[in-house]
Amino acid sequence: MQLYRERGFDRTTVADIAAHAGLTERTFFRYFADKREVLFSGSGMLQDFLVAQVASAPTSTPPIDVVANALAETGAFFEPRRDFARQRHALILAHAELQERELIKLASLASAIGQALRRRGVAASAASLAAEAGMTIFKRAFEAWVGDGKKRNLGHHVRAAHAELERVVGGARRGGATTGRAERARRGSR
Repeated sequence: MQLYRERGFDRTTVADIAAHAGLTERTFFRYFADKREVLFSGSGMLQDFLVAQVASAPTSTPPIDVVANALAETGAFFEPRRDFARQRHALILAHAELQERELIKLASLASAIGQALRRRGVAASAASLAAEAGMTIFKRAFEAWVGDGKKRNLGHHVRAAHAELERVVGGARRGGATTGRAERARRGSR
């Protein structure tokens, strides 16, 4: 992050990063595919943590709640890195190639969570939907967390995003302002 701040992401090379860390470029490439991957180095640990949380959830818990509860527990993973997370988030927002990598990592997390839900007996389509919705919750919560001047924990923001999603979905089920295309088509065919 120091090099990215000083030189800018585009002007920082793998050679610069390796030299700054006291490594050879060859050693760098044993751990990272490219300079972008440095910013995503903890994604494997995060994935393992989330999969374990999903696996250990009570069987009676609805899939979306399993996912949201697992995401809320990631606060312990992220809280010690809040300043780094803010800097990393700003850097990602400033570079399309990093945004793309972020989306790939979120898709990988969703896939792993979906598989964990399926192992719990959740139907494939419901597991995928809960996992993808979970990533939306996580994305919204993470953005709120890095911008939170009150320094509330990530779990707070996950629970708030989850509640907001439930309100949106609940409004659609009650025939509220978010009436879907299928409902409009059904009404039009009468």
